[in-house]
Parts: sequence; structure tokens; C-alpha cells
Amino acid sequence: MDLRHQVGQLLIMGFDGTAMSAKLRTTLQTLQPGGVILFARNITDVRQTWELLRECRRSVATPLFQCVDMEGGTVDRFRDVIAPAPSVADIAAGFPTGAEAARVAKHGGARQLFREHGRVIGAECRALGFNVDFAPVVDLAFAPSRSVLTSRTVSADPRQTVVYAREFLRGLGDAGVLGCGKHFPGLGEANLDTHHELPMIDKPWKRLWDEDLYPYRVLHRQMPFVMVAHAAYPAVTKDKIPASLSRKWVKDILRKKIGYRGLIVSDDLEMGGVQAALPIGEAAVATLKAGADIFLVCHKEHAVWECYEAVLKTAERDRRFALCVAETARRLALFKRRRLPERPMRAAPTGHMVEQLRRRLWELGEEARLAGLAATANP
Repeated sequence: MDLRHQVGQLLIMGFDGTAMSAKLRTTLQTLQPGGVILFARNITDVRQTWELLRECRRSVATPLFQCVDMEGGTVDRFRDVIAPAPSVADIAAGFPTGAEAARVAKHGGARQLFREHGRVIGAECRALGFNVDFAPVVDLAFAPSRSVLTSRTVSADPRQTVVYAREFLRGLGDAGVLGCGKHFPGLGEANLDTHHELPMIDKPWKRLWDEDLYPYRVLHRQMPFVMVAHAAYPAVTKDKIPASLSRKWVKDILRKKIGYRGLIVSDDLEMGGVQAALPIGEAAVATLKAGADIFLVCHKEHAVWECYEAVLKTAERDRRFALCVAETARRLALFKRRRLPERPMRAAPTGHMVEQLRRRLWELGEEARLAGLAATANP
């Protein structure tokens, strides 16, 4: 790869529209991004989504991360084209919490339900053409974040969160989809939404290590991706820099202390939490210097280009940074060869396949509902 292609590989980009346009094709062919991410605005029909991803693949010379945020509940990109998927909180509602959470690890029904949640969501992703799902959320359900994270979290207990996340990741893997733990180091104590503002989580290191970081410590070998949050942790870093731009968090803690060897992706660089710290182009450079492998730019085309050009220009004038870009692009290529499915879905999902998915989602919702009722009747 030449330098321009290497820079493109470090980018996962979003775009507008529901079909391949001449402009989008030119952008993809020029930038050669490492991946694309689709949102509800891009998804109107099962076949349309599959065809759009197929055209994205055809426009890029290297294997492509085809990404979506698909958790169930409030973050469900497929609810209108297949059927609503239960939320994480719905799935976890019927099983012990707090001091009894250790029992969940021995509860076969819990593990099966958690795994089926991942398996069904993974089957949806795979049928539509996706190979990466930015889930599960492993943030802890603490009171400060309740109004922000709502039903996206499992429990305030990190051990129960680990049991759910492990099985969900296995379920995704059963379907041939890669998962992602998020949002490192943890947004459980964040009372602000990182889409709009930069939370300051002034939590001591020992409590972060024992609580928020516990899922990453235990599951660091099971998470293909880890997504880094746009939140600051001044008690740890002694500054107000978001974790996504922090070498201490990404290289020193996630890579070295925890020992994570998968891919590190920054959360969307168009979010207010990171733009409170740096302009978007500078943030793209800073997150790579901090140790991220790949960054997300999810919405505006001009922002995609601004990030790409900022990284390219920095690499052209900074040999050390250029070597970092080249090494990261090499790692991404190796990861794709090893971890992406050898072939994507070769045919669009049929009506029968969609009906099967709808049935599985209904059954999953019923099983979660019944488990919740049983837990209420037998507290």
C-alpha cells in the first residue's frame, strides 16, 4: 500500500443515503477506507441494505469492515426492517444481581439466553451483510448514567456484566460477526451524553480498576474490538483530555497493563465529547498517536475528508508518525485476513430468512419476559 491507501485503512466512515451514488463510489474508491458504518438513515429494507454493502465492498480493493451499532432496545438499527430486538436490560432482568450475581455464572439458563441474544443479533447482522457489530456495552449501570445509558447496560455488578458480555460475544461469533466492548474505560459514572458534551469522571484509580475496568481485564482476549470513550478521568490522568486521545489510557493501561491485543477504535470523532477538546482533524491525528488503530467518522462527508487529510498531511511531514501509520495498516490487514469471514453473504436474504429472524426475535423476547416475571415472583 502507498501512504494514501494506508491512511484510508485507519478510517471507518459513515455517509448519507440508502443506495450507492456516483459521489459515494468516488469517495470510497479515492479514500479506500478500512470500513464503513451504516445507521438507521441508511437502512430502509433488507435487500436494499445488503445491496448497499455489496456495492461498498466492490468499491474498495481490500477487505472491508462492514459495521453497525446493533445492541437491541434503544440502539436497534433493524427494528423497522426486521423486528425489534430486546434490550440488554430486558435480557438481564430475570437473573440475579448484586451479591447474588456470582450465581449467574452457574445458571445455564442465563448463559443460554445471553448467548442467544448475541446469536440472533449476529444472524440479523450477517443476513444484511455486516461483519462487525459495535456491541456489547460493558459500561456499568451506576446511578449517574441511568438517564443517559437507559436500558443499554446489564448491571452495576461488573461480574454479571462479564457473564453477559462473554456469552453475547460468543453468540455473535457463532453467527460469523465480530463484536466490540465499549465504552472504555467506562461510562457508568458519566452523567453527560458524550454525543454532546465531555463528561468529567473524577473517580479514583482503584475503584475504576475494580469496577469499570473489570470487564476489559477479564475479557481482553475475547473482545475483537474495544471502543474508547470521549470522557475524561482527571483523577487518573491529571488532565481533562478524553480517554480517546490519551496515551495513558490507550497505550499504557489498555495495551500494557491490561494486555489487550485486539483492535482499538475511537468512538465517532464528530461527537461533542471529543470536539470539546480538539478540532476534528487534530483529533484524528491525536487518537492515532494515543494508540488507536482505527477511528470512526460517522456522519458528514466533509468531516471524513478533513480527518483523512489531517492524518495524511501529518504522515507526510512526520516520518515517525508515517511509520506508525504503516505499521497500523499492516496490523489491520493481518487482522482482516485472520478474522473476517472468507466470503460475505453471497445472496440477499430471502423472505423466508427474514421471517425466521422475526420468529427468533419474538421467541427471545418471550423468553426474556418470562424470566423477568419469574424473577419478580421469586425475588
